[in-house]
Amino acid sequence: MIDYQKLKAQFLLNPEITYLNFGSFGACPKPVFNDYQEWQLLLESEPCQFIAFNGVEYLKTSREALAAYINCRADDIVYVTNPTYAINIIAKSLKLEEGDEILSTNLEYGALDRTWNYYCKKSKAKYIRQPIDLPAISKEAIIEQFWKGYSSKTKAIFISQITSSTALRLPVKEICEIAKESGLLTIVDGAHVPGHIPLNLAELKADIYTGACHKWMMTPKGCSFLYIKNEIQKLFDPLAISWGYESATPSQSQFLDYHQMQGTRDFSAFLTVPKALEFMKENNWTEVATACRKLAKDNYKRFCDLLGSYPLCPLDDNFLGQICSIPIKTEKPEKLQRHLFEHYKIEVPVMRQEKHVFLRYSVQVFNSQNDLDKLYDALQEIISKTDLLKV
Repeated sequence: MIDYQKLKAQFLLNPEITYLNFGSFGACPKPVFNDYQEWQLLLESEPCQFIAFNGVEYLKTSREALAAYINCRADDIVYVTNPTYAINIIAKSLKLEEGDEILSTNLEYGALDRTWNYYCKKSKAKYIRQPIDLPAISKEAIIEQFWKGYSSKTKAIFISQITSSTALRLPVKEICEIAKESGLLTIVDGAHVPGHIPLNLAELKADIYTGACHKWMMTPKGCSFLYIKNEIQKLFDPLAISWGYESATPSQSQFLDYHQMQGTRDFSAFLTVPKALEFMKENNWTEVATACRKLAKDNYKRFCDLLGSYPLCPLDDNFLGQICSIPIKTEKPEKLQRHLFEHYKIEVPVMRQEKHVFLRYSVQVFNSQNDLDKLYDALQEIISKTDLLKV
């Protein structure tokens, strides 16, 4: 049995806040945060040894633990601060030419839409945001809609495994398989995936994958990874050229030398991955995640009914994890989000995606039905007393 109260006490979150926004930045449990501080203390006690000498081995140990968890070679991943940083590495190095196309969806994370738009405009390539119909009705429908954006000029695909504002699990494995048949480079944004749903890179077979450890894996902020298939690693330069270029002490991997040796920086957050994985294992996180998914799904239709809305997908594990997004009618999404926080002490995002607005709640082990009831009651009152929500 899961001791939810004991696990809730492991988190440092303000108990006065109803925290339903785990999906944005995660939250670090005490054992992992303590491990983080121990690494920082070790760094400050002997900075030269930590950064210049021992750091490579510390990072190797951490990468090996992560690689075992996501099923890939440890030398095929490097740590980065966030998935946006990772995709900037990829987009900047791709040899895009005028007329080339990057095929994506209209459901992607805004920062990465901007990244692709920036580099495509510089090379006169095109970033194709193929529309995906909402609500989604089946994997097959999503796959069919996605490939309508394909053309002879498509050079690569870029797609989220779990979308940000709509919180949908997309059929990435199937899409990658089709892309391979056409000889396309496959780039996957898995920011929300590690620690949330199972991830097996050997089975997924994406060429490039980035995921955040500081979300559902619960490491400190600024801990993410970039995986690049070994055969294509030399195509991608680091954003910062540093000591790893023409290294005086090269390792067996140019990929690691180029992207890991970035000069002076505190990489303590990267080193907490083994402790985060240990925390998850000790607390039977597979069972925890299953219970959280159930709570999230059990409340989805209820919120839709209150808000005069609809579920974005079938209510099953093929489409949903521990996050649910509800289309809402509001002309003041930012004010609604601040109103929920300032008047009800509820932390929940209200997100724009093109012409749509979504209210997205996340369920983690410290959340209960009572938290979702507080959100429900707050929304009910806002509907009756303000002009922030329409039904």
